[in-house]
Amino acid sequence: MWLLAGLGNPGDQYKNNRHNIGFMAVDEIAQAHNFPPFRKKFQSEFSEGKLAGQKVVLLKPQTYMNESGQAVKAAAKFFKIKPSRIVIFHDELDLSPGKIRVKEGGGNAGHNGLRSVQAHLGTPDFQRVRLGIGHPGDKNRVHGYVLKDFSKAEKSWLPSFLDSIACHAGLLLEEGKSSDFMSKVAMDNPSSADEKKGVS
Repeated sequence: MWLLAGLGNPGDQYKNNRHNIGFMAVDEIAQAHNFPPFRKKFQSEFSEGKLAGQKVVLLKPQTYMNESGQAVKAAAKFFKIKPSRIVIFHDELDLSPGKIRVKEGGGNAGHNGLRSVQAHLGTPDFQRVRLGIGHPGDKNRVHGYVLKDFSKAEKSWLPSFLDSIACHAGLLLEEGKSSDFMSKVAMDNPSSADEKKGVS
């Protein structure tokens, strides 16, 4: 069994924020692969289904970003899922909008959601899917930037990006296939980063 968790903040006021792209990715996976409606447990919304023939739990922690690890740990403990079978989808300032990278282990690069997950699991050895949202250019603007909705320009690439992630997500569950996942998502979204730099 696998645990795929998207990071974000609960509530309608945050629903379309850049910070919530992790929730958006998990929602898209659920829809594309016919998961049942999300239920409430583990301080989260969760759904159980199958992806690429594997049993999967989709998770959206409702603890707010900074305490995401509480929910991830609770679900992982209940379903007896080890960290190596946990995949975290999260926003990434250091990637251009619409770019994607998969990484296993390592630091949290100042991301509070990742910091919480790492602290509660007691290990950095889980898989992270870094979803590029771009950087506002000034570290003092970061907080306001991530807690704002995607701009109209960004919404031109976002649906296709999320659709590709959902379509190819099964590759993340196959050993050694993370590069294939990244390549396929990139091929589906060929627009250059320069074209996507119209961020506020």
